[in-house]
Amino acid sequence: MYSSRRTPIRWAEDDAFSGIASPWAGNDRVVPGYSRAIMSDMPPLEYFPVIDVGPLMKGLVIGGLGIFHVFLAQFAIGGGMLLCYLQWLHMRGACRLARRFADDYFKVLVLVSFVLGAVTGVAMWFTSIQVSPRTIATMVREFHWVWATEWTFFCLEVVAGYLFYRYGPRLTDPARLQLLLLYSGASWMSLFWINGILSWQLTPGGWLESHDVWAGFFNPGFLPSLIFRTISAAAIAALAACVLVNAVGGFSREERHELVAVCARPLVAMLAMPLVGAWYLATMPADSRGWTTGGSVPMTLFLTMAVGSSTLVGLYAVVAILRQRLCVNGATATLLLALAFAATAGGEFVREGVRKPFTIREYLYSNSIARDGIGQLRQRGCATDDPYPLRDAAAYPNAQLALGAKVFRVQCSVCHTLEGMNAVCELAATWSIDQRRLNIAQLQRTKPFMPPFAGTPAEVEAVVQLIGWIRAGRPPDWEEAHDAAVLAQIGRWLDEAGTGPGDARLAATGPLR
Repeated sequence: MYSSRRTPIRWAEDDAFSGIASPWAGNDRVVPGYSRAIMSDMPPLEYFPVIDVGPLMKGLVIGGLGIFHVFLAQFAIGGGMLLCYLQWLHMRGACRLARRFADDYFKVLVLVSFVLGAVTGVAMWFTSIQVSPRTIATMVREFHWVWATEWTFFCLEVVAGYLFYRYGPRLTDPARLQLLLLYSGASWMSLFWINGILSWQLTPGGWLESHDVWAGFFNPGFLPSLIFRTISAAAIAALAACVLVNAVGGFSREERHELVAVCARPLVAMLAMPLVGAWYLATMPADSRGWTTGGSVPMTLFLTMAVGSSTLVGLYAVVAILRQRLCVNGATATLLLALAFAATAGGEFVREGVRKPFTIREYLYSNSIARDGIGQLRQRGCATDDPYPLRDAAAYPNAQLALGAKVFRVQCSVCHTLEGMNAVCELAATWSIDQRRLNIAQLQRTKPFMPPFAGTPAEVEAVVQLIGWIRAGRPPDWEEAHDAAVLAQIGRWLDEAGTGPGDARLAATGPLR
């Protein structure tokens, strides 16, 4: 019988690294209540076949696809709720056009959610597995029954949706409402289960100590995130309905005005967004919340974009549409829907970004290296056991540069490129060679949302030389650098920075001097 509690595997000192000093000995922070055995229940690093997306960074590919998919998914969820409301109004005789418009709206909903939504959903799984397979493996391993439950509700949603599409116009009103309630309930329950897993990544709660499924699922960020996403879904569906009212034929100006007024009613729920959003921010760890309030300029800008776009939509909806009952034409409705997409994009960017330097808080760094495995890799090296060759190995003039390319691939390539977007060679362009050595060795101090460097002094020097070689125009000859004094200094810098995240030493010792 399935148990929600997974038995932790051996401590790190008991495995193949038993001859190496424990990584916990040099850790800056031991999180209160965290079990040492559980925090050490997987190897520091696992190697997977590598995908290369050229000048596009991998995080941008999955982020852009994710934003589009989330927007479509929330439209599908909110659309189901809006259809139930329209059918209910028709049955009460409160809106004579409700049933007629509901049939048109549902055709668009099926096309968008069942086709584009399904395609982008599969693409999300495929891309996630390619970019961050260890994160996905952990999510599936810990929550496999939760995923199975969600997929069951998704299947129910698809069946109910196709039944309504095929037989809805011929059904009686009570039967239509029951089928729409089944469709809407199944789609919302799909959100319910996925929301628990996604919010667990940032606020895993008691799961870190026990690995209990429900302790992780019902985490501190679960409820505010669920409420916020439900409101967002209702708002997106209402705005999409306003666009569709103006796009389909057969309605007079007065009828369009009446339908817009009805379909826009769910937008009043946006008045609760500021409170729910503040609640969600309050559940974040302090350092993650700090990224949104000035600690990271991109995070602050995207949060401002999300809040500003939502505010504009909410104010226009409440004041102009619901209170003053203005007639909204297709251009205005489309603009409001575009603002809703901008708000979704900003919110999803922030949700993904505030987890840094982790992809699973206090458990797995964003480059898929285990939090408590840094010390082991500082001794052994992150590229030592990498079985995969470099695709362009012959282009590197010496073994040191090839090593640097492998280290970059393991530790940096999920968020950076060498010469494309967010390129490390551009970020380090103005640094002297000693600055590069120091800043990479103490990466979590250089930028606190970066993971600590998980490798040997020789691997730091290899990355430094790789950056220098690329900045020099990739000359055919490049001398290796193995100065013992330089490597010793890099080692001291690594030891000084420690093996914990960037805020760990600051919390333990106060401001750096």
